[in-house]
Amino acid sequence: MSNKPSYDVVGIGNAIVDALAPTGDDVLARLQLNKGSMTLIDESSSARIYAEMGPATISSGGSAANTMVGLASLGAKAAFIGKVKDDDSGRAFCHDIEKSGVAFSTPATATGPATARCLVLVTPDGERTMSTYLGACVHLGPDDIDEELIARTRIVYLEGYLWDPPQAKAAFRKAAEAAHRSGARVALTLSDAFCVDRYRDEFLGLIRGGAVDIVFANESELHALYQTADFGTAVAELKKEKALAFVTRSANGCLVVDHGEAESAPASAIDRLVDTTGAGDLFAAGALFGLSRGAPNVRAAAIGALAAAEVIQHFGARPQTSLADLLAQSGI
Repeated sequence: MSNKPSYDVVGIGNAIVDALAPTGDDVLARLQLNKGSMTLIDESSSARIYAEMGPATISSGGSAANTMVGLASLGAKAAFIGKVKDDDSGRAFCHDIEKSGVAFSTPATATGPATARCLVLVTPDGERTMSTYLGACVHLGPDDIDEELIARTRIVYLEGYLWDPPQAKAAFRKAAEAAHRSGARVALTLSDAFCVDRYRDEFLGLIRGGAVDIVFANESELHALYQTADFGTAVAELKKEKALAFVTRSANGCLVVDHGEAESAPASAIDRLVDTTGAGDLFAAGALFGLSRGAPNVRAAAIGALAAAEVIQHFGARPQTSLADLLAQSGI
């Protein structure tokens, strides 16, 4: 086997089919949903919320899967590991992600819960509120981690949402160990402030124990990680970690912290904010693309900002135009 990696990034996460619909704050209140959050729900709750939604856009999704599609749109070689059931939704997910240019070969389950579904309600201010039925995702385990695939990548990207199912934690750790054995770096996105609240000590343990080399977070996730409402205090704590971190700040751009040193990168200009779904996922795609090609950290953040700006100007968490073309035109 060649020493040259076959893939720029391999993502591991929840394989989910998204149903996305515009809504009003009154609907969120009636459904007792916490605006801007991601809530895990059961199958009956999924059916109840879906019945309250207006006309929805259906597509394959999941945080890490969205990031891999963004990488493919930038021209990177990306692969994804995630679990679906052999049902209509699972087959649709496989078809969609493969047609997006992402390698996906995780075996589907023949029995058990249905393929996962995420119901995304988008309010007029562009904020998204997500209710996720994990379904088949909970069956992702260590046996699904293809160590030969991991050995042929530059970066392994793990989503924090994956930390919910117990079997997935073991898969997560197996992937990180395999990556480091082959000289690849391991990246983690914290995913959601409520996810951080549940697993703060474990996430900090992954970072401080060296299992994770690169961290992606937004401001609220960083505040949750260090249990402070003050951004400066949270950044001071982050500077103590031996990791590279990208902290997104919406219109205020991104703060890049690398082993105690901090640099700022601006956000990309947009014409109109439509839907923030996928903003963090696509930022990670751009930043990982830059890192996989040896770009300086701030340039990697600028590519991330460009990718995020594209996705927030339309509904849905996947790019609708070629990110490679946008990058070539941008001069970044």
